[in-house]
Amino acid sequence: MAGRTVRAEKVEATREAILAAAERLFAEHGVHAVSNRQIGIAAGQGNTAAVNYHFGTKTELVRAIARRHAGQIEEIRGRLIGQAEGSTDLRDLVTCLVRPVTEHLETLGSPTWYARFTAQLIADPALYEIAATEALASPSLPRLVTGLKNCFPGLPSDVITNRGIMARHLIVQMCVERERALTDGTPLSWPTWHDTAIGLTDAIVGLWTATVT
Repeated sequence: MAGRTVRAEKVEATREAILAAAERLFAEHGVHAVSNRQIGIAAGQGNTAAVNYHFGTKTELVRAIARRHAGQIEEIRGRLIGQAEGSTDLRDLVTCLVRPVTEHLETLGSPTWYARFTAQLIADPALYEIAATEALASPSLPRLVTGLKNCFPGLPSDVITNRGIMARHLIVQMCVERERALTDGTPLSWPTWHDTAIGLTDAIVGLWTATVT
């Protein structure tokens, strides 16, 4: 029993090392520019086939990285939506859209690579389905989307859809900018992740309430 426990812990540690190395390399160089062999070496694995052994394909590795973060983001979003239950204030709902990402990034410390990894998924047609599938698996996200729609009963559905897409890209790209600045040690326009969340919320509230022409 003890032997099996030690082995299970070793396997889990190896998987975590591979996930961390892959996320960093994908964020820095792009998913398709990084080989499984490079990931294995970066993860300290003498056996360069370790990635294939633990995750199979690169697609499954990407999916595992996405899921590694999705659970923690979902927990934060669920808490915030619970606090905002019944609110018809647009800012409360947008906060539930923004803060799960910024709070999660803050808990990861510095440097982080999650925002840049996510940007890779969104930009690549072959990987976008992974990001979309993980988002659709969120129990709290449909409640949030419904709340946002209820704020604008007269807004055309295509406008709602497009503004939702714009909001998502704005969140990801501004988090990418801050994440990169923290990694490179360059000046930051927003001193903290909390400030980033406030600035993003201001901008997205303005986006949602913009005139439709």
